[in-house]
Amino acid sequence: MPIIYIVLALIVLVLFGAPLFSIIGTISLLGFSSQNIDTAAVIVEMYRLASQPVLLAIPLFTVSGYLLAESKAPQRIVAFAQALIGWMPGGLAIVVLASCAVFTAFTGGSGITIVALGGLVFPILLAEKYSEKFTLGLVTTSGSLGLLFPPSLPIILYGTVAEVSIDQLFRAGIVPGILLVVALAIYSVRQGVASRIERHPFDVRKVWATFKNVAWEIPLPFFVIGGIYGGYFTATEAAAVTAFYVFIVEVFIYKDLKLMTDVPRVMKESMVLVGAILMILASAMGLTSFLIDQQIPQKLFELIRQYVESKVAFLIILNIFLLGIGMMMEIFSAIVVVPLVVPIAQQYGVNPIHLGIIFLANLEIAYLMPPVGMNLFMSSFRFKKTIGQVTVATLPFIVVLLIALLIITYVPELSLWLVK
Repeated sequence: MPIIYIVLALIVLVLFGAPLFSIIGTISLLGFSSQNIDTAAVIVEMYRLASQPVLLAIPLFTVSGYLLAESKAPQRIVAFAQALIGWMPGGLAIVVLASCAVFTAFTGGSGITIVALGGLVFPILLAEKYSEKFTLGLVTTSGSLGLLFPPSLPIILYGTVAEVSIDQLFRAGIVPGILLVVALAIYSVRQGVASRIERHPFDVRKVWATFKNVAWEIPLPFFVIGGIYGGYFTATEAAAVTAFYVFIVEVFIYKDLKLMTDVPRVMKESMVLVGAILMILASAMGLTSFLIDQQIPQKLFELIRQYVESKVAFLIILNIFLLGIGMMMEIFSAIVVVPLVVPIAQQYGVNPIHLGIIFLANLEIAYLMPPVGMNLFMSSFRFKKTIGQVTVATLPFIVVLLIALLIITYVPELSLWLVK
């Protein structure tokens, strides 16, 4: 009975807005205490987390993304992409998809993308005669589209908690991430043709002019992906190089940010996010230690195996479970379920790297689903629409993404062939 009361009390605290890391930490401490194990075990896990070199990549990539978001990089990227592929049917919609995917990969958060890029492209799409419903759905969906591309923060967090190679996860996410973008691009082209959207003729001079404006920023994703994929540097080294490069380009070359005023402000804002991530991650590591100590994953596997024998059926259940988790939690908080999922999935023969891509793809889609889909709230706030209007606008995009998710889930080679 005391355990039931404690669980109910924690649920009430969550409903009243208690920080998630405090709830996770409390569960860990109570769990160890109930088994007469020194609660210092939680602190030991926190120390182990702090001693991991890859942890440095989180603040470095975060500050890089914030510097890009606060500069005029979004405008330059959109202008170049529009000049390059605006001649295609649905070309501007593809520009939005590609630009948001790249931007989200560096910022690590869909909310930043919707605010920084969404507000920029929304009126442009309407001016090009795209319907408001399609425009709203496209911008909302594009906000989380780049979470499978390096140097995505959720990939780093998953790799840290699941104890798998982050460099391999970066490689594994490239092809599935491209698949999601291409699937939405095909749908956007179809809508562009159906709506008879006017195309802009290809102009070499305009492409060259916009390319010169963005020449210092275009190499960045290729530099990071190529460096990690080619084995020239690790994720942590890539983070340090990226942060230094973005700082030099935005402050001293483009001069979008002022050294003495803008840079300290951006660093402060980015580190608030980093602090929240690290608190959740540290608490999750303590909970992981308790779950493993009590053999909870093994017991869950034995329970599940009584009803689910095939790998195919398990993957269906896994996708439904992860979508449900993503609908209730934002992606950083959802990392807490990784210690439960990974051991069970391995028993069904699911590769941990492939599982990571499935995990992140599900949460990326769940950002678009009520009741707590973050993208829905960000778009509702940014474009002054009701949650219902945003939800209806995103439904066709969700269907497209779910089809792509099934392909990612049941064709593991998409995730693993670059790793191998």
